[in-house]
Amino acid sequence: MIVYASRTGNVRNIVSKLKVESIEISEGLLLSEPYLLITYTDGLGDIPVKVTRFLEENKELCKGVVVSGNSNFGHAVFGGAGEKIAATYHVPLVRKLDLRGYQADYEAIQTFYETRVMG
Repeated sequence: MIVYASRTGNVRNIVSKLKVESIEISEGLLLSEPYLLITYTDGLGDIPVKVTRFLEENKELCKGVVVSGNSNFGHAVFGGAGEKIAATYHVPLVRKLDLRGYQADYEAIQTFYETRVMG
């Protein structure tokens, strides 16, 4: 499963390109199966608050993170949420996507999902 957070619609669009069951993060969401997290970056490289809340309740089943951001904000903060999630929760940072990403990104995410999440 893919679990995602989307603020501007970019992440929702990315998820729609994948052939995977998905669910958007909502308050109190609890999972019982492994998942790949896809999120946006808040502020200047921060993890969105709702993603942090979700991870605190569901961190054990997270198999990796994909992050969307805007490279115009600079290399130091681009995709910062993904780097922080990977380091804090000890999961691989699968991909950093500039805005909606590209076909090669979707293929890499799909491959990671099929091999590392579904096993």
